[in-house]
Amino acid sequence: MTATSTGQAREQRADRLARCLERARDGDLSALDDVVRELNPLLWHVARSQGLEAAEASDVVQTAWLELVRRLTEIRSPQALTAWLVSTTKREAWHVARKQRRISPGEDLTGIADPAADFTENVIADERARALWRHFRQLSERCQALLRIVAMVDRPDYTIVSEALGMPHGSIGPTRGRCLAKLRELLVADAAWSGQ
Repeated sequence: MTATSTGQAREQRADRLARCLERARDGDLSALDDVVRELNPLLWHVARSQGLEAAEASDVVQTAWLELVRRLTEIRSPQALTAWLVSTTKREAWHVARKQRRISPGEDLTGIADPAADFTENVIADERARALWRHFRQLSERCQALLRIVAMVDRPDYTIVSEALGMPHGSIGPTRGRCLAKLRELLVADAAWSGQ
């Protein structure tokens, strides 16, 4: 995909999303379904890139969508809908991250294991999860960003991924393959992962 066609695709998407916003402003809230379907992976990536865990990122993205519904008429330029949603998501993610830092470790009770759960299975699952995330963080920032997006959607829209990550459309699939191969290589070499 050339730079010209990428720019045209971006403009067409912005126009399409702007029309959805206008329809929602006119009372057809179902018009937002297309906006959510198209931009949710991007917002998820934005939230996760701020260092939030999956549960917090999910809450942040949900809050961003609620803010959109609350402020439908306040968005000055419907063409800037994507930028508005990204900014809203970042702001909420910063707010959540700041709040988390204020909670002392003794106050966080979410890590207490269920006494009825099998202790051995929990220990193994926790160790494997730690190994996965430890190696995931060793990947380049570009790989981390790309894998976060594609992990959330069965068939991500490569035009959106291309725009969000500044990556040529045609290189997304091969880059994803290389990133997954590198992650697999790191995991296989780790006894905490492959020895289980």
